[in-house]
This record gives sequence, C-alpha cells and structure tokens, in this order.
Amino acid sequence: MTKTLTTTLLGIALIALTNGAFAADEAGKKTYDQACAACHANGIAGSPKTGDLVAWAPRVAKGIDTLYASAINGKGAMPAKGGQTAIPDTDIKAAVDYMVTISSKL
Repeated sequence: MTKTLTTTLLGIALIALTNGAFAADEAGKKTYDQACAACHANGIAGSPKTGDLVAWAPRVAKGIDTLYASAINGKGAMPAKGGQTAIPDTDIKAAVDYMVTISSKL
C-alpha cells in the first residue's frame, strides 16, 4: 500500500469515528435505496460502489462538503440528487453520510 493511500484510509477512519454527521440512520438508508442504490450498489457508470473503501477514499479525502455538493448538484454521469430532484437536500446529505459510513469501515 502506498503512503498516500494509507494516509487517505486513515483519514477516512478518523472522519468516520469523529464526525457525528456520519450516522448510518434510517433516513439515509431510505434515501440511498430510493435515489442512489440503482447505480452505487453495482458501480454503474463509473460510480463508486457502496462499500468499496478504495473507490471512496479519494472522494472522501476531498471532504464531506464536496461530496454533498456532487450529490445535490450532480457530477459526471450522475444527475442532481440521483435524478430524484424532489428529495430535500437534507435527505440527500443523509444518504451521502450513509454511503460514506458503509464505505469507510476498516
């Protein structure tokens, strides 16, 4: 493992352990199932597969606010809010927290 990857993985663990915003709660899972799982469960269209620590590491390293912005506004092949534009931003953020939590377990 390279030094950069090791540092990133340790950063993910630190964020997951110290930030209360990463609670994998029911609201996050519900929104994930509704708007995110269609692509992120299987890594469709280049999306990072939920639970894939290596795929998520560089994204998490950019910070949670960057992840929120990508999910809310869309990025690359991913449409804003996973195509579910009626979902409130707070619920999208909960889904991001859920995915980061699932994808940060060491």
